[in-house]
Amino acid sequence: MAAAKELTKSENLTEQLIDLIVKGQFAAGSKISEPELARRFGVSRGPLREAMMRVESLGLVERVPHVGARVIALSREKLVEIYAVREALEGMAVRLACQHITDAEIEALQQLLDTHQQHIEEVEGASYFHQQGDFDFHYRIIQASRNSTLIGLLCDELYHLLRMYRHQSQRSHSRPEQALTEHFHLLSALRERDAELAEMLMRRHIMRSRLLIEQQLTEDKEKVS
Repeated sequence: MAAAKELTKSENLTEQLIDLIVKGQFAAGSKISEPELARRFGVSRGPLREAMMRVESLGLVERVPHVGARVIALSREKLVEIYAVREALEGMAVRLACQHITDAEIEALQQLLDTHQQHIEEVEGASYFHQQGDFDFHYRIIQASRNSTLIGLLCDELYHLLRMYRHQSQRSHSRPEQALTEHFHLLSALRERDAELAEMLMRRHIMRSRLLIEQQLTEDKEKVS
């Protein structure tokens, strides 16, 4: 019973740490003091160590020699790499989803996008990217692939890093209306079970985001020079 309680504490703490890091409560590159966290959350070092190991495995925290644990600082170069991987893997995921997704899941995606459209109109796109709306659509498609390896790679290892970037990035760099239109096109391909079209649309959709990041990277370098 005690072990189960410790596990529950660790799982809850993991979720809280992920949320704080993703939303920028712990700044990128900042050092994390485990004794301070233990005092802040009122937990023993055991559950905290377990939670820290999980957060580290997600790539949100790194261990630095002579420094300790610190929040990952995402470079644009790293993001370009992540988006290149997403482009390939999510293309594969949506192709598989065309085979496995149920009619009920397709209708749920339709309702999701209708809600996103309403939110974009009400708050000029802010909620779409800063309340996980964009990721929720992708997340559901990945789950519909029914491929546990893809789900593990995309929903566990990359999902929170991308959320973290979205919270840090400027709204001027987002394209919510265009992204939503592309999501509707993807949904149509899923509804038709057109795997080839769906994969092409998904790869193109993610490629556009990658090119936007590359453009920002070029602009940053030009400013420095």
